[in-house]
Amino acid sequence: MKILISADMEGATGVTWPADVLPGTPQWERCRTLFTSDVNAAVLGFYDAGAERVLVNEAHWTMRNLLLEKLDARVEMLTGRHKSLSMVEGVQHGDVDGIAFVGYHTGAGTEGVLAHTYLANSITGVWVNGTRASEGMLNAHVVAEYGVPVILVTGDDLTCVDAAGYAPDALTVAVKDHVSRYAAVCRTPARTAADIRAAAKEAAALAVRYEPVRGGPFAVEVEFDAEHLAMAATVVPGVERAGERRVGYTSGTMYEGIRTFKAVTTIVSAAVEEQYG
Repeated sequence: MKILISADMEGATGVTWPADVLPGTPQWERCRTLFTSDVNAAVLGFYDAGAERVLVNEAHWTMRNLLLEKLDARVEMLTGRHKSLSMVEGVQHGDVDGIAFVGYHTGAGTEGVLAHTYLANSITGVWVNGTRASEGMLNAHVVAEYGVPVILVTGDDLTCVDAAGYAPDALTVAVKDHVSRYAAVCRTPARTAADIRAAAKEAAALAVRYEPVRGGPFAVEVEFDAEHLAMAATVVPGVERAGERRVGYTSGTMYEGIRTFKAVTTIVSAAVEEQYG
């Protein structure tokens, strides 16, 4: 049994505001330990259940946040940027039996601690075939095309609710309860580590590959907080205006869809000005 862990940071234990997740800040340095604790708890739970290999894919910001030296010695970690499938890199090789989304969060334009989709700001909503999509939902569509089930999701309580929509069989662990975008009632790391480890051990039973799901075509729409960002996004081939601050495109597979989405967010990031957005 091989498990892939896609590890994001906004949904980690104790994380509640931007400085907690922005590389280089003192708070980020502190929260790296909390983030690593959550991931390691999942790693230990999967090994408790008999996993032979666990690969952790860093999925936050620079993708260089986890403390490798604090992880279980048996684990492997994929760190760094510029990966074909970004947050779920590694799922495409045909040897992954299940994937865990650790430290995930809700999507742009919804309630949730540090809610966003790929970009911290600028994007106010993403829809796939008319359904509002979080990063979790987008990534679930991608891994389904490789026949890999989402077996565990951790984050705030609203992230667990969101997960029920795209991975209804997965186990979920709430490490904090949403109060506002920048506030939460947090459990201690000792408690969340125990909860995540126990859930991962149980979730391993769900790690059974299935026939790949070809769910396309996928009609994706992205809404921004400024008109000029929608204009900038149309530089990407196949992306067209779908409203005053909205663009859309259609992809035959979510593999293509997520790569186009990455291109859109890269272009839009470059079009944001410091003061006016």
